[in-house]
Amino acid sequence: MYSLLRTRASWLLVLLLSPLLLACEENTIEPSQLGSLEGLVLESRTNLPLPNVVITTNPATSSFTTDAQGRFVLANLGTGKYTITARRTGYTAQDIPVTIAQGGATAMTIVLERATGSNRPPNLPASPVPADQATGVDPASVTLRWRVTDPDGKADSLRSDVVLYESNSTTRAQLLTNSRDTAVTVTALKYNTVYFWQVLVRDQAGIVVRGDVWRFQTKPLPENRYLYVRQMNGNTDIYAADAAGESQRLTTSAFIETAPKLSPNRDRIAYTSNATGQFQLYTMNRDGSDPRRITTLSVEGYYNEGLGYCWSPDGSQLLYTHYDQLYRINRDGTGRTLLSTAPAGRHFRECDWTAQGNRVLVQTIGSQVFDSEVYLMNADGSNRTQVLTNLPGRLDSPTFSLDGRQFLYSRDLAGLDDVTGRQLNAHLFIQNLDGTGVVDLSAAGPTSVDDKPDGTNDLYPRISPDGSRVIFVNVVNDGLSAPDVWTLRLADYGRTRLFQNASLPDWK
Repeated sequence: MYSLLRTRASWLLVLLLSPLLLACEENTIEPSQLGSLEGLVLESRTNLPLPNVVITTNPATSSFTTDAQGRFVLANLGTGKYTITARRTGYTAQDIPVTIAQGGATAMTIVLERATGSNRPPNLPASPVPADQATGVDPASVTLRWRVTDPDGKADSLRSDVVLYESNSTTRAQLLTNSRDTAVTVTALKYNTVYFWQVLVRDQAGIVVRGDVWRFQTKPLPENRYLYVRQMNGNTDIYAADAAGESQRLTTSAFIETAPKLSPNRDRIAYTSNATGQFQLYTMNRDGSDPRRITTLSVEGYYNEGLGYCWSPDGSQLLYTHYDQLYRINRDGTGRTLLSTAPAGRHFRECDWTAQGNRVLVQTIGSQVFDSEVYLMNADGSNRTQVLTNLPGRLDSPTFSLDGRQFLYSRDLAGLDDVTGRQLNAHLFIQNLDGTGVVDLSAAGPTSVDDKPDGTNDLYPRISPDGSRVIFVNVVNDGLSAPDVWTLRLADYGRTRLFQNASLPDWK
């Protein structure tokens, strides 16, 4: 009993003392939890910093305006979740949730888009050059120019797209895309052709305005009666020129284009190119457009790198030489026919075809460049007859006179039998088909001015369209100087230089 009373007394004492113990306990206060926010505001179109943007928070704290670098800092923010609002006149406001952590700074980037309601579209492109409806534009190189303006006074931020297309064509050339430029140059257009062009202009807000469709017409195709080859910077290309000497480059590839010949009906130019690795026969329009490969068997053989071919008198076919074989082919590449095979050990080289008697003149050559013979045959390959035997010195380029009764060629009077093909004193000759009436056209003219210069070669003769002159090449015999194209009057042998740094001429 005494033990039970003692226990109850102890519990009673604890109950009495508990309030006093609680009153003596220390009260602790939790510290505030703070963080900060560092931000960057960018413009959506340019991705550039955007100044003067007002930054506010929800729950509300303090506001801030971005500096010139588009940055803002909100310090001493209580930790937790906020909504950050970014506003600037002319832009769509952005509300972005963010959580502020204790201690270090929280970083964020805000992108504002320009409000379309406050932005006016750019003005229509204006002041076209060439002017709308312009004619006589040089197709070799045309610089298109235009003017763009913005009613909001921000023309420097405008971008242009430019398209160009040919009349009666659905193919559009994209000349510029999203460019700050207000001019663009286009080259190698067609002659006597109508072109349309249009400028699309857009501002920073992405609003696009389509300009008017402008047009211009290129000048008519010049009466380019001359063709020749020119080597520039190690590249050989074909040129055309008119009587005034104004020239036009027709080919521009990295390969060799050579031996141009205008068709008798003057609609296509034939030439050879080694673009495939071998010299094949091609044709193109007179302005250099629409190149088409004609042959699959190469125009090659002994000392024949694309030289051995000619047009038929009516322009519907071509002859070409392939090693020891002479072929006829339609101008579209169909109907290839073997006409003749060269004598044993010889290859066909250069050839010509006259309407007078429908006959063909063809050169054969042996394994040495100075071993040359000339044959006459019918256009079907029959009745082949030798008209010129192998003579001392190199002989090249047999071609008919206008009436088909004579033929021209070049021959080295020095009689140099050089395996490299070098000639010292090549002259031009004309003679009858039966071998009579040989005339040295390179002999002295009426004055010393017209003499063939010493140490030069006259090469590649072709008769003029009216039959009164010969077009040919004169070149120094050292092989180091550039050749020039000349003409020679048959009446008095007077000589006139036409083109410098030019070779393999044709005149129709």
